[in-house]
Amino acid sequence: MLRAMLTAGAVLAALLTPATAHAEGTGRDVPRLTDRDGRVLTLHGWNIEDKAHRGEEALSAVTERQLRDLRARGFDFARLLVFWDDLEPTPGHYSRGYLEKIERVLDWAHRHDVKVVLDAHQDVFGPAFGHRGIPAWATRTDGLPFTAHPDDWFAEYFEPAVQRAFTHLYEDADLRRAQAGMWRALAARFARHPAVLGYDLINEPMGEPEPGEDLPTAARRVEREQLTPMYDRLARAVRSADRDAWLFVEPTPVVGEGVPTGLGRVHDPRVVYAPHFYDTAMEAGADYDPGAGWIEAYERAVTAYPKRYRVPVVVGEWGAPDSSLPHMDRFYRDAMASLGRYASGWAGYVWCYGGGYCAVDGTGAFRPRKELTAEPYAEAVAGTVRSAAYDAGTGVYRLVYRAAPHGSRVTELSLPPGSWRVTAEGGAGVVRRTAGRALVAAVPGGLVTVTVERG
Repeated sequence: MLRAMLTAGAVLAALLTPATAHAEGTGRDVPRLTDRDGRVLTLHGWNIEDKAHRGEEALSAVTERQLRDLRARGFDFARLLVFWDDLEPTPGHYSRGYLEKIERVLDWAHRHDVKVVLDAHQDVFGPAFGHRGIPAWATRTDGLPFTAHPDDWFAEYFEPAVQRAFTHLYEDADLRRAQAGMWRALAARFARHPAVLGYDLINEPMGEPEPGEDLPTAARRVEREQLTPMYDRLARAVRSADRDAWLFVEPTPVVGEGVPTGLGRVHDPRVVYAPHFYDTAMEAGADYDPGAGWIEAYERAVTAYPKRYRVPVVVGEWGAPDSSLPHMDRFYRDAMASLGRYASGWAGYVWCYGGGYCAVDGTGAFRPRKELTAEPYAEAVAGTVRSAAYDAGTGVYRLVYRAAPHGSRVTELSLPPGSWRVTAEGGAGVVRRTAGRALVAAVPGGLVTVTVERG
């Protein structure tokens, strides 16, 4: 996640383009995510993680309760953090125990009908710098210095040793082969698991600036010259074992500050653009400023790439560390409206039981304002979506779509806890209604309107 970056945070803020244009309509012409039946997908969910435990205890903090509770609150998606340092503790030796632990979580997800993206997560590269991700044996620094920043860990990305480690990961032939091998191992194990929707190839990649480059210039060059070919390599590695899964590719976190990506085309037919959505000031503890134009700037930045390369968008992380501040009601409403304009889905950070970023507290109740992320939506639409939107003020969700002329006729709706009335018009009807779900069937080719109203 993107925390404030000490002096780097001030640099980012100064580099933002003034957000004067209104973002309405910026999501038009962004392709949508689809399932194997061709239905249009919308993913609403949360990250699930265990960064504290490793080795024999890896993933021990992830429980079935998390998947069950997440689904019961109306969410159908989880981004599961996995770590290369746990998967391959020594070169060429993949941990069977760790793969079994991942599979156990995936089995829980399948049991509770939750789609999962496996995220190859790194924070500040990995264990060589006191975090998780790329193994220490794959970390090369050329002896450059590293100073820890306990009060602002994201600032550690700007340490010379960390930046050089990324350069070696991108450029050294043996490390390229090792990273590709890691992904072949994961894809080979989970290609046929019914819960797996896709793979997030690397979390929040960073890089090393060249002399004289400012941060946005360096980020665009890294994305263009190092990340794009890396994603092509990893896509080929995954496809050697899994032909169907979606591949999630991330820009650098600088995109979260409204800086358009320099990422090029990734040569695979099933690519998802997966930026993160954090505001530097809020990460440092500030309240949301509705007049700053941050959400509008972000929306313009992240929709340029998917429009150009015709790929869907799923925001892999977003949220606020302190959702109790006075303007957080406005933040969650504005963010949900923005995401609904252009994204095929999102994963909030993070589904845990406690304080800070946690979605819910120790009792399982939503933390302040985070209940606003739970709203009706269409998980899968058997047709072409014309419009879909939820009005939080009136409690009304409306979906308009042209039913597919052939194939699946069933559209699936997700309903958060509460009383909801579901109606369908245009040669369609509600064929099943259960707690948290509704199924709508339509005649082929019909123009269907589905309305969900709070009871």
